[in-house]
Amino acid sequence: MSLSNSYVLLFLLLTSCLQHGSRPASHPLSSHNPLIELDELLTCDLSKGYVLIDFRAPNAYAEGHIEEAVNIWRPEIENKNEPYSGILPTKVQLEKVFSKKGIQPTDTLIIYDDNGSCEATRLWWVLQQYGFNQTRVLNGGLKAYLQHGPPLSKETPKRNASHFILKGEFMEQYIGREELLGLLDANTPLRLVDVRTPDEFNGKRQKKGAFKAGRISKSILFDWKNALDTNKEQHFLPLEELQKRYQKLTPNKEDLMVIYCHSGVRSAHTTFVLTQLLGYKNVKNYDGSWTEWSHFEKLPYEKDFETIIFE
Repeated sequence: MSLSNSYVLLFLLLTSCLQHGSRPASHPLSSHNPLIELDELLTCDLSKGYVLIDFRAPNAYAEGHIEEAVNIWRPEIENKNEPYSGILPTKVQLEKVFSKKGIQPTDTLIIYDDNGSCEATRLWWVLQQYGFNQTRVLNGGLKAYLQHGPPLSKETPKRNASHFILKGEFMEQYIGREELLGLLDANTPLRLVDVRTPDEFNGKRQKKGAFKAGRISKSILFDWKNALDTNKEQHFLPLEELQKRYQKLTPNKEDLMVIYCHSGVRSAHTTFVLTQLLGYKNVKNYDGSWTEWSHFEKLPYEKDFETIIFE
């Protein structure tokens, strides 16, 4: 084979890899990469079992989104039967939403947002608890796309309703209030990690939905944004840097870790980083987080300062 023919063959092989989503990635995880880079998305044929999900508020979606993206937003996947917002939806509720959007149970979802993948990983986490793991998160999200991608669209794609069925309830990365309280009462060895801002952690700031300000007793602070590059495109940090930062929580990837924030969204992001990018084995996202915990007067909590910021 001539040298020129060899180059042609190499080019065709690389092109094939890009089209089928198997390009070597900066965050390898067994045979499945939980992230998708922008260049791979731009070569992906969305007609072949992929659905692009814009996980932002409808008004933001209407102002411009990646072409062919389907819009889903948090209120659509929240349990309406709870006294506080943000709680994991039921299996039936989730199936109805995805059926209405025309998503098939065999589809691979490519999810993006404009908030450092914080919103996108919440949807990833919700689906994981019901056994759906055919998801990939766009690294850098819409902010990376705006720097390097084609113009945004304002057209809503037309899709026929489907019959979307989830496998079941697995809840492998889920923990509820009673289970967490039992672990704390029993002094079970665990890392309880609060991934909110310092002002939320120390009680200076109280966000809407919480009954009071403060933190769960025995928790430590580790801001969810530690996973992100400080550049304007909000990419995840390289794997080596992530490992260096997160091993401060615990170097043992078998240790039990419980992550929480205000309403289980930022903590879903940290759960994604720990389990999907770094390979931690025993990580639970406390779904109700501080919003739920703060509503119960007798639950143990701590506070360092008088609350002066309400939002």
